[in-house]
Amino acid sequence: MAFAIGPHVNVIDVAGPWEVFQDVRAESGGQSPFQLFTVAESTEPLSATAGLTVVPHHTYDKAPRAHVVVVPAHHATDATQVWLKQAAANADLVMSVCTGAFIIAQAGLLDGLEATTHHGFHADFKSSFPRVKLVRDKRYVEHDRIATAAGLTSGIDLALRVVERYLGRAAATETARYMEHESKAWLAP
Repeated sequence: MAFAIGPHVNVIDVAGPWEVFQDVRAESGGQSPFQLFTVAESTEPLSATAGLTVVPHHTYDKAPRAHVVVVPAHHATDATQVWLKQAAANADLVMSVCTGAFIIAQAGLLDGLEATTHHGFHADFKSSFPRVKLVRDKRYVEHDRIATAAGLTSGIDLALRVVERYLGRAAATETARYMEHESKAWLAP
């Protein structure tokens, strides 16, 4: 499971879904069935929001294949777009969190689909991507191979939904319980 990151990556956009995926324990002997890693243009430390330093695991050209690609809000580069298009072709699912929707829309992955993003960026998103139908007032919007979360904590709900897609409702419910996540928003987009 690849988390595409770059300068000014939003901490909760990464940490929320990461926590969900690391906490899954469904029939796995106590270990998460998901292998998590970060990928960026360089493995040099980068500054996330509020100055948190993050060191990516892999560069785009050396990243392993990912079944799920998570795209949080960050300052993406042209190299990000190239890698994302290649990774998406081989992934089961690409999911964005918050304004990560802008990044996957720029890659052309949302053309002709419904999508959401952070409410503070609805106008910019709608004007920037006329071939994408903006959905407001939903925590997330999902399709077979693409999903978008509205923003910040909604990434947790979408990640729980992804757990449900892969491992079933019981695994997602147990993960939410373990995390003390009381919202049921992940049950119905």
